[in-house]
Amino acid sequence: MNAEPQKPRSGRYDAGVMKYKDMGYFDLDYLPKDTDVLAVFRITPQDGVDAEEAAAAVAGESSTATWTVVWTDRLTASEKYRAKCYRVDPVPGADNQYFAYIAYDLDLFEENSIVNLSASVIGNVFGFKPLKALRLEDMRLPIAYVKTYAGPPTGIVVERERLDKFGRPLLGATVKPKLGLSGRNYGRVVYEALKGGLDFTKDDENINSQSFMHWRDRFLYCMEAVNRAQAMTGEIKGTYLNVSAGDMEQIYERAEFAKQLGSTIIMIDLVIGYSAIQSISRWCRRNDMILHLHRAGHSTYTRQKSHGVSFRVIAKWMRLAGVDHIHAGTVVGKLEGDPATTRGYYDICREAFNPQALQHGLFFDQDWGGLRRVMPVASGGIHAGQMHQLLHHLGEDCVLQFGGGTIGHPMGIAAGATANRVALEAMILARNEGRDYLAEGPAILAAAARGCTPLAQALEVWKDVTFNYTSTDSPDFVPSVSVA
Repeated sequence: MNAEPQKPRSGRYDAGVMKYKDMGYFDLDYLPKDTDVLAVFRITPQDGVDAEEAAAAVAGESSTATWTVVWTDRLTASEKYRAKCYRVDPVPGADNQYFAYIAYDLDLFEENSIVNLSASVIGNVFGFKPLKALRLEDMRLPIAYVKTYAGPPTGIVVERERLDKFGRPLLGATVKPKLGLSGRNYGRVVYEALKGGLDFTKDDENINSQSFMHWRDRFLYCMEAVNRAQAMTGEIKGTYLNVSAGDMEQIYERAEFAKQLGSTIIMIDLVIGYSAIQSISRWCRRNDMILHLHRAGHSTYTRQKSHGVSFRVIAKWMRLAGVDHIHAGTVVGKLEGDPATTRGYYDICREAFNPQALQHGLFFDQDWGGLRRVMPVASGGIHAGQMHQLLHHLGEDCVLQFGGGTIGHPMGIAAGATANRVALEAMILARNEGRDYLAEGPAILAAAARGCTPLAQALEVWKDVTFNYTSTDSPDFVPSVSVA
């Protein structure tokens, strides 16, 4: 990997260039400690580059190494601080790709800092020339590190108690069109959707404070709509007010105004950055506010299997950073989402302990140390006719968010919301009665539609709409089938 030819060497600290494997970054006999941070990378070496040397280079360049020997290593506890590649496996079914397992000593990371964690593990190595491509597939975060984070400010249990909603997924809708509405018309959409039966509405990722609608006007009209819908229905409602802005001062200003208006929830975009996410999470904890995270921008580096960062890693980082909601895929909608991979994302958000499950993309056991659970949000091209599939794939603790599937209803927004609510409650009833709601789903919906014209209209309009494309990020492993 390094410049050739290499001169004969007499010692580890002789000046010059040597292989990363010989510098202490590769050790197949190393047994990871319970306190180590573990990572698995998918490595695609350049032609002619040895896979083990490439893996050692990733370990080195993501910890203490540089391209040549430096004598200042001897001023540190270098053996402790060097990351160590302890395992290299070929990727099943892939040519010239390898899974490299790397252990990092806990002392390499600042506590309670996603910025430091990410800068350490992915900060520089992804541009390394001897690699054609590199992807961070998964991480194991030790309890000693997890406990330095506060995690979600609210969590699933407390959110349900605040909303007084139990036993079913929550229902939401993204206001459409996402751009161009005036504040008054935007508020009308929110009112109609909540009045019709939804629990939440939301801003989309790119609605902030544009010339057609200042953020303060949107907040005022939206909260007027929430309060009117609550008074009419007797249910607790909410709308995700996007407080994302160009600097933290504006983010705090918008969040404070949302609090003054009585909002139960605010929203941020992933692109505001890890420091900003942790800061506003701390504010939400102090102010009893639910924090919704739109994963805007994630697919630029999570979607392709050969290069980038898997979304399962982002989900882990965001649970540490402290968000209450995160968009995590739908399986059946318009956005990327393999069923098995998406199951892994949802388990990361919702479980107290994740066992290794290679078929779901989970390479390590992960104990969350009592951190609150994150509510996954399903959005993007879903509609009432898919309700049985959504419940089957995504479970009960999630938000089913129908944007066009509410606002595009031929009888209007309120009717679209009613169609979704009736479809959901019919499916939950069938599940609770012990029926095979997945197999019987279309029949269950058809029976419910006979007493609900809005649902009948929704099924008629969207009955044939599917987005069945091959996923670009499916698991590399499938469950083995035992033969009797």
